[in-house]
Amino acid sequence: MKRPGLQVQWLGSLVILSLILSACTAVTPTALPSPADSGGPLTAVATYSVLGDLVQQVAGDKVQLTVLVGADGDPHVYEPAPRDTVALAEATIVFENGLGFETWLDDLFAASGSQAERVAVSDGVDTLAFGAHGQDRAAPHADGHMHDHDEEADHTHAEDHSHVHGEFDPHTWMSPLNAIVMVKNIRDALAAADPVNTDVYTANAAAYVEELQQLDAEMRAQIDTIPAEQRKLVTTHDLFGYFARDYGFELLGSVLGSVTTEAADPGAGQLATLVEKIRASGVPAIFVENVGNPALMERVAQEAGVTVAPPLHTHGLGPAGSDAEDYLGMIRTNVQIIVEALR
Repeated sequence: MKRPGLQVQWLGSLVILSLILSACTAVTPTALPSPADSGGPLTAVATYSVLGDLVQQVAGDKVQLTVLVGADGDPHVYEPAPRDTVALAEATIVFENGLGFETWLDDLFAASGSQAERVAVSDGVDTLAFGAHGQDRAAPHADGHMHDHDEEADHTHAEDHSHVHGEFDPHTWMSPLNAIVMVKNIRDALAAADPVNTDVYTANAAAYVEELQQLDAEMRAQIDTIPAEQRKLVTTHDLFGYFARDYGFELLGSVLGSVTTEAADPGAGQLATLVEKIRASGVPAIFVENVGNPALMERVAQEAGVTVAPPLHTHGLGPAGSDAEDYLGMIRTNVQIIVEALR
């Protein structure tokens, strides 16, 4: 026979337990803190290796960085991998060059479902329009207008590349003066995403800008050793516009005659015209890129009676341990090759 007191006590305990369980299930789960909130590194993506190095210089150890197109890679012809989708989905912030350079990024970003902030680091750069530095056009005057060129031909040239790039030359990193603008954009974006570490990003960016300014001075001193009439460049494709503008070179032309390495091989007539320009210019060498077509450049050099300089690193850093493993080293190596070939 059950005792009434024990039965009442048991029923009371059951009611209390039921109330506790109901309260627990009614609690809405809280979101997990972001890495920045919890003191961990910010999760970021950079689209290609040159940009990745600039981001790393500013971020230091405060960012967990993934680079999509690695060393010696060509972003023009890059084919994204499944791991890239995962990296974008997990990122808090994505750094891209902008200006339509990463033609594959929009689709990849959409497919990943990423909610990351996208930062175009070339914002604010004094950009060159397509054709503004090509072999058919004069350099821009101080008023920003072009003179002595065929407007209709330039318009057609720009339209030819509109499906590949945007309106402007995207190869902004080829000039350290532009890299300074890019670094400041990276600094501001990181500070906005991770305010706790603003002082770190600000200090790192300031130190790196000083290095870029020193690099600029070194470059000018080296380039001054090339006679002015020999500061002429022939490359695989059109990407040295900003370098030429900022450091006083003339672009004679490129083998592909395009701002992208995706262009088809040129016709015989186009190559013959370029060969004649090289011969008439008196330049001793032409320049192949680490992502270009060396066989085609060697053919042009042979017909023009000039040499092919060692490969320049243009769209990607060199492998770890090489002279071009970071941005500063890449630019220094390129300038040394150009100066030794043309001096």
